Amino acid sequence: MQKDSLYLSSKPAIRSRLRLFLGKNYYMGRRYLRWLIHPSVRYAKTMRSDFLPYAVMAHHTPLYRPLRNVDHWLQENKVINLKLAVKKIDGLVLKPGETLSLWRRIGKPSKIKGYRQGMVLTNGSFTAGTGGGLCQLSNLVYWLTLHTPLTVTERWRHTHDVFPDVNRTLPFGSGATIVYNYVDLQIKNETAQAYQLLAQVDDTELKGEWRAEQPPSQRYEVYESAHRITQEWWGGYMRHNEIRRRVFMEERQTGDEWIVENHAVMMYEPLLGEGEAAGSHPLDPER
Repeated sequence: MQKDSLYLSSKPAIRSRLRLFLGKNYYMGRRYLRWLIHPSVRYAKTMRSDFLPYAVMAHHTPLYRPLRNVDHWLQENKVINLKLAVKKIDGLVLKPGETLSLWRRIGKPSKIKGYRQGMVLTNGSFTAGTGGGLCQLSNLVYWLTLHTPLTVTERWRHTHDVFPDVNRTLPFGSGATIVYNYVDLQIKNETAQAYQLLAQVDDTELKGEWRAEQPPSQRYEVYESAHRITQEWWGGYMRHNEIRRRVFMEERQTGDEWIVENHAVMMYEPLLGEGEAAGSHPLDPER
């Protein structure tokens, strides 16, 4: 698994709109150029309507969450955006040697394609942006992939920890954020068999699954380690951990692998009780 950039204990920078605009366009252009001039990278493009025979890992996440001070239409639009995006990856076959680039498959989420204004998290707050909500898809695909032999070659961590651990079911830091097109999730198949990614949006859930040509020979158990909270010199708190996974073959543990480290600015007081924490930020889920 690829290691993220090094953690620096520095105060989160507030950049001007001009700098953000110029920086975004620079990195977008660099990504387009990379797509054009890297012939050694073979991107997955084969779609199959029939399923590969063996299930490897499946997971689902709720489409709607009770968020305080967030208009419900943002979540409704997120669901529309997810339905458009999953059409581009549902049934995608990742052959040996190929790479899945989530943005290369989905394309730019634009109004002309039907994408709507959904919720976009930015520096610990939120705004409405075209295609907002697609991070739920990247989070799901990343979590699924951690339970397979596939290799994550590009993953970006969330820089802010927005929600307290109320009703959290997955380890902190087990997701992957995306921003078109330079903050991507990329997965390479370095195995000897093909894998197939399935994705579906129903009335209440986003569902995903990896399938394969052969039955899985290993099972993975993803967990958190080295968790800690630090108070930084600039007055805020940061949360840190590592994500690891235990490897099992025929129910016997054969390995314990380091995957990635996470560092995120906390957007709530770490020492508050659960009831207090749930109301400490406008994006916190209501219980």
